[in-house]
Amino acid sequence: MTSTRHPISLLTVAAGVVVVVSWASAFPAIRVAVPELGVVGLSLVRLGVAAVALLARAPFGRIHVPARRDLPLVLACGFFGMAAYQVLLNWGEVHVPAGTASIIVSAAPLVSVAIAAGVFGERLTATKVLGSTVAIAGVVLVSTARSDVSVSSAVLIVIAAGVVQGIYHPLTKPLLVRYSGVEVATYGMVAGVLMTLPLSGWALDDLGHASADAWWAAIYLGVIPSALGFVMWGYAVARLPVITSTSLLYLVPAVAIAIAYVWLGEVPLRSELVGGLVVIAGVAIVTLGDSRRRPASPRSTPHRATSRAN
Repeated sequence: MTSTRHPISLLTVAAGVVVVVSWASAFPAIRVAVPELGVVGLSLVRLGVAAVALLARAPFGRIHVPARRDLPLVLACGFFGMAAYQVLLNWGEVHVPAGTASIIVSAAPLVSVAIAAGVFGERLTATKVLGSTVAIAGVVLVSTARSDVSVSSAVLIVIAAGVVQGIYHPLTKPLLVRYSGVEVATYGMVAGVLMTLPLSGWALDDLGHASADAWWAAIYLGVIPSALGFVMWGYAVARLPVITSTSLLYLVPAVAIAIAYVWLGEVPLRSELVGGLVVIAGVAIVTLGDSRRRPASPRSTPHRATSRAN
């Protein structure tokens, strides 16, 4: 098989940076909002704000109604990536610190890699296996740094959040061949809102008594990590193999720990910082190795996803 060099564009790198920083900031923001808005209330506000923001852009961004054949996949993305993920993560972060939650969720790419290899046939090269192994070692190092965090029911709920997010990422790949990142994010947010609405009865009291700080944190979550973050994620994953794009998510814990320190005063341990560096090293191995050897084929460039995103 002939291979050629296809360097990753600066726009794709920038999109990946936005995804990492915005999604990392979501963990401390949840810790601010969830005690007052509640698990379901925060999910509804975050998804609702994100859906409104994306729909407001629709008249200017050529957002098309998805084809009927794609509706099952759209609904699956809305369930796993939006509704289930938001509820589970909010629920877990009632008791789990922001930095710890981000570490647990960073294991989501393991699920994505398994689906990408088993369902979509993406090849697991030695470089990708090595990089993923190094990154996972960093995640384990950070995870075991705090002896006061045990495998409680709250931790298991956050693990479940990581699993459903890992399922979501490869599900977007077929949609991104036919739709832009903005369209896929919009479909997912709207579907997520509709799936969460039946739970609204448990949220009304919390929404009516929440403080301004909690509301602002929830609005931030809807606009930046959700609306902007998922659009940038769609842009990046449309231009990278699932295994490479999801490997970027290993960077989220390190950034989340830093933001949680500034925002919430959560002091990172030395072993957590070392683990973060190991995670970054693993991501670099996967990403740089993939950018050096990407096969020249029609799949190297996205189809409708490219034209509509520009």
